[in-house]
Order: sequence, then structure tokens, then C-alpha cells
Amino acid sequence: PVRRRYRRCRSAPRAKFVPTELHGTKFSHMSLDSGSLLDRVHPSLRKMAVYLLIYVCIGSSCFYLVMNQINGIKTDGILDSVYFVIVTMTTVGYGDLVPNSAASKLLACAFVFSGMALVCLFLSRAADYIVEKQETLFVKALHMYQTVGPTEILKEIESRKAVYKCYTTLVTLAVLVAVGTVFLIAIEKLDAVDAFYCVCSTITTLGYGDKSFSTRGGRVFAVFWILTSTVCVALLFGYIAEVNSERRQKDLVKYVLAKKMTSADLEAADVDGDGIVGAGEFIVYKMKEMGKISQDEISILLTEFESLDVDQSGGLSSS
Repeated sequence: PVRRRYRRCRSAPRAKFVPTELHGTKFSHMSLDSGSLLDRVHPSLRKMAVYLLIYVCIGSSCFYLVMNQINGIKTDGILDSVYFVIVTMTTVGYGDLVPNSAASKLLACAFVFSGMALVCLFLSRAADYIVEKQETLFVKALHMYQTVGPTEILKEIESRKAVYKCYTTLVTLAVLVAVGTVFLIAIEKLDAVDAFYCVCSTITTLGYGDKSFSTRGGRVFAVFWILTSTVCVALLFGYIAEVNSERRQKDLVKYVLAKKMTSADLEAADVDGDGIVGAGEFIVYKMKEMGKISQDEISILLTEFESLDVDQSGGLSSS
């Protein structure tokens, strides 16, 4: 029988993961079109910062206008409104400032849900980051497999950045806990146990309300400290999840490197049935094996490609 030859097809789509350095310390631009998230200042993070600033500014302005309809311990109108927005957004909710009219209660409800939406948006960005790292690592292994051996690949992809970030965030959180405790003792005149109790109930967003910031200086500190400490806790849990994800990623790469392509696999990878398995088809097949893409999604993309390939040349061009 005539053996089928498999070679790279000229019309095969180029992979978007192109290693810029192979035996160096790292790949400088290994990312999807959306770019890496959290490794460096990304537009998504800048958007989050802008959304947060807009939320605080609008919320502070609104609650300042209805501050006379809010009961509780008050220090300064503007400061109290900013403090109330931060406590609301982080869901700490001490109860030291409480809406006391229909308008203020409805306003608080609106800002509670919008604040939770911001938190959910942040968590979704973190989840996208973890998924992106998995996909980047997977295709990175496929590219490196053609040049270096399994040992070099595992050494290249193995990174302890997530562990270091986890430790750094843990130390930062410990410092924030210590600073908050000392501040409550010195400024709010709480004893050591009550101060530590207030700190713990705050950073975990429990906010029992029996202990809180009631002085002007305390609330100035709280505006920054509450936001920083609650975000730090969220980041810590995110990095812990990332550490566990990296362990699974390494197992994934080991599987990819250990599995050899058979003739049956090559035939299955030949999506367009032309007897030639290109780089794009090879990557798609591997991603399908790992559950990164389904056959239905492949069919939809092929249909779109065929609709764009009006001259049936098997390739697309800008002309």
C-alpha cells in the first residue's frame, strides 16, 4: 500500500505562539492576542482601576448628598461618604453608618450590587489569567518539542513565580494585619484583642460592627487600609489557586510530551482531509485531545474559513 506522506502545508495557519528565545531564561512574548494578565500592567487592570475610581467618586458624591439621611457615628461629611462607599463596596458593612430613609436605602442597595459586580469582574480576570497560562504553557511545549528534549522543556516551563507571589502576598497581609492592629490600639483606643478581632473581621469582610473606625483619623486610615487589605486577601487566595493550577499544568505538559503521535492520530488530525497535517492542524488536534476545543467549535471555525476562502485556494490573503 502507498504510504501517506505528512508534511507542513503552506496554507496552514501560523500559530500565534511563536517562541522568541529557546535556550534563554524565558519567552518574552508568549501570549494570546489578549496578552498576559497580572504578570505586568495590562489594559484590563487599568480598566479595573478606572472603574474603581469612577465607582468611588460617584458613590461618594451620592452619599454625601444624602448624608443627613444616614444615621450613625459621623466625623466629616466628605470623609464619611468615602468611608461608607469603601465599606459598602468591600461588603465589610460595619453598621456604624446606616441608611435611614427610603432614598438612602435604595441608593445603598444599588451600590452594594455594583460593588459586587466589580469584585466579580476582578475574579473573572483572575480566572482568565489562570486559563491563559494553561493554554500558553500547552502550546509552548508543542513548539519546544521540535527542538529540545523533554528534560529541557520541563526545566524551561517550570516556574516558581506563583509560589513567590503567594509568599509575598502572605507577608504583605501579615504586615497589614499588624499595622491595622497597632493603629486601632493607638488611635481608636481598643485593647489588643479587640483590635486584632476588628482587623480579622474586616479583612475577611465579616464586619460584625461591634468594633469599627469611629474617629476622623481612623476613617482616613480605613479608606486605604480596608481596600488594600481586602484586595490582598483576594489576591492571596487567587495565588494559592494559581499554585495548584501550575502543578496541574506540569502534569499536562508531561502528558503532551510522553504521548507519541501514531498514524491514526495523524489521520485524525488531518482536518481538511488533504493528506497533509500542517502545524495548525497539529496544534488543533492536541488542544482537542486536552479538551481545550470541541469538534463543534472546530467545525464552526472551518465553515467560517471556507466562507472567507472565496477562490478555494486553501489560504487567505489581504489582497
